[in-house]
Amino acid sequence: MKSKDYFLKILIYAVLLMSSFIMLIPFIWMILTAFKSITETTNIDPFVILPSTWRFEAFKRVLDNMNFVILYVNTLLMIAGRILAAVLTATLAGYAFGRLQFKGRDIAFSLVLFQMMIPGQIFVIPQYIMISNMGMLNTIFALIFPGLVTAFGKFLMRQSFMGLPKELEEAAYLDGCNIGQTFLFVMAPLTKSAMVALSIFTAVFAYKDLMWPMIVNLDKDKSTLASALAKMQGQYVSNFPELMAAALIACIPMVVLYIIFQKNFIEGIATSGGKL
Repeated sequence: MKSKDYFLKILIYAVLLMSSFIMLIPFIWMILTAFKSITETTNIDPFVILPSTWRFEAFKRVLDNMNFVILYVNTLLMIAGRILAAVLTATLAGYAFGRLQFKGRDIAFSLVLFQMMIPGQIFVIPQYIMISNMGMLNTIFALIFPGLVTAFGKFLMRQSFMGLPKELEEAAYLDGCNIGQTFLFVMAPLTKSAMVALSIFTAVFAYKDLMWPMIVNLDKDKSTLASALAKMQGQYVSNFPELMAAALIACIPMVVLYIIFQKNFIEGIATSGGKL
């Protein structure tokens, strides 16, 4: 029986290691391509993996042609703004939907769920018209605007608040707390894990957002990393070493943030029960 369990454990670890390696292949390919020449990147020989000579010209040209400081700042401001807005609005709405009793609550929450079922691209035109009428095109606010409210965040926070015992609110009421004090000092601190999970999902989705920044911000000084990388792709030909070098440089912020907040990242994903 012990030998069977040992073999099963080895098999599980082997599958996990193989899956991890398969997931790393695109990232490794990106790194190797950044150091190759254009001729090597278009070579159809599958056995040519490593570059014949490690070249750094692609990185030099990318750094000369693209202002990564501005791109980093714009992307981080967009992520920070969306996280702040999502956590604030979703926490308030989640508490109202999960703990308060008011007329039309279930209908209102049904509308939130209905919004989650609709593709986000449907809202692009109305949101663009709103931003245009406000005169906020080519601004950081335009990048943050779609993340001011989040249906997924409301659902996540509602489920988190519903998991808390009712006795907490009753004890707060007996101590003389009103609804605002009960939410701020008793209930909200207990949903920290859900807030972290929501922040992680919001940050990742904002970092990967491509279509909206390319629509509302045509000014290159207001572009994000994703939109700047997309504009490097040519219609008929692409300089793959430069494209991969720029993509590698663009990955640095998220890698650094993951290393710093690795513990919170794992706890947030485990708490939400979701995956990226």
